[in-house]
Amino acid sequence: MRTQICHGRVIGTVLGCTALVLAATGTAAAHPAHRVAPERQVLAAGDGWGSYSTGTTGGAAADAAHVKTVTTWDGFKAALAAGGDAPKIIKVRGTIDADGPSCDSFAADGWDFDSYLATYAPEVWGRTSNLDAEPADSPEGLRRASAARQDAYIKAFVPANTTIIGVGPDAGFKGASLQIKGVDNVIVRNLTFESPLDCFPQWDPTDTADGNWNSEYDSAVLYGATHVWMDHNTFTDGDHPDSTLPHYYGRIFEQHDGELDIVKGSDHVTASWNVFADHDKTILIGNSDSASTAAVDRGHLKVTLHHNLFSNLVERAPRVRFGQVDSYNNHFVAEEGFGYSYGIGLESQLVAQHNAFTLADGVKAGSILKKWSESSLTADDNWVNGVRTDLIAVHNAQIPAETLTAGAGWTPVLRTHVDRPQAVPHLVDRGAGAGRLR
Repeated sequence: MRTQICHGRVIGTVLGCTALVLAATGTAAAHPAHRVAPERQVLAAGDGWGSYSTGTTGGAAADAAHVKTVTTWDGFKAALAAGGDAPKIIKVRGTIDADGPSCDSFAADGWDFDSYLATYAPEVWGRTSNLDAEPADSPEGLRRASAARQDAYIKAFVPANTTIIGVGPDAGFKGASLQIKGVDNVIVRNLTFESPLDCFPQWDPTDTADGNWNSEYDSAVLYGATHVWMDHNTFTDGDHPDSTLPHYYGRIFEQHDGELDIVKGSDHVTASWNVFADHDKTILIGNSDSASTAAVDRGHLKVTLHHNLFSNLVERAPRVRFGQVDSYNNHFVAEEGFGYSYGIGLESQLVAQHNAFTLADGVKAGSILKKWSESSLTADDNWVNGVRTDLIAVHNAQIPAETLTAGAGWTPVLRTHVDRPQAVPHLVDRGAGAGRLR
């Protein structure tokens, strides 16, 4: 088949540059306008960091042999693996359960949770040593073996040049962890993700003075990934919100990790028109302050977040280290239990503009920002409960021990359209999330 170059990518004549230009700009060059099917749509030129350089086209150029509709977890994994990095489109129909039969099905021989609790109870084990050195036949060793079985089952590795898109009213995944790792050019759209439930969290007696249960598995993680577009997805804890989780050793038995993490040098990402709801640790951009992580992340982690709904969250919407993150025209709804929205981490360069915040009674505007490290940010034209508010000034007034400095040191230019922040709640609440892709 004859090929040609369009926006820096090799495509086939079945799709052609005309369709890519139309999908990206809404204009068909020298040809009559026609609607591009959602699975063939690409990220518009100028639409955030994901459009930088070669842009993000996912599997738009896939031939017929590489367009699959899947309804099962095994079928989805097989479709991902077929054809290597050749452009592919995977249509998800219905809700695909990636949880496995039950947590018991992942348990290693000899695993017993009651034995784990008895062995590592603070009054027995103490609070000064973690469990990483425990041998394979110990309760912690058996927990690790059990966790490895769940890990292998619920993770799905997404190759380069792939579009994953939901079709129908209820498309999505329950308990899946998409691994977009070390690849370029991926699109994920119109899917509902119910957060994975870690069956085997680890107790860490050294995490805070009281210890903590730590879990694995993000709904989606970008790890060294480039040119990714996450659009019109819904991320939620579904049937297992934190309020339903038990407590052990006086701490919540935390079985959730993040909804969307962007780490390890990932770059050129646009997340648009998504819903992030009813969760604790939501989006992490840059996962560590360590020197080794800094060497990988500096100069990367360029992410745009626009027209997303962040509803009833605790924290990390997002928490940023190192990256140049542009967050505009998002709607944040803060309820009881709210911690913060924007986490200002090491060497972060966050620009937060033209956003709307709806805060419940008792939630202070100063808590929208959280200072983790000495970094500057730009925060202009944000509206809180219908009033234009200087987020930095109100933070510094209400939390003077954590003074923040204005000025991120860069100006975003990759924005196709900026809405008035007063209109954002109406626009975003009606248009964001799975099932609302037009």
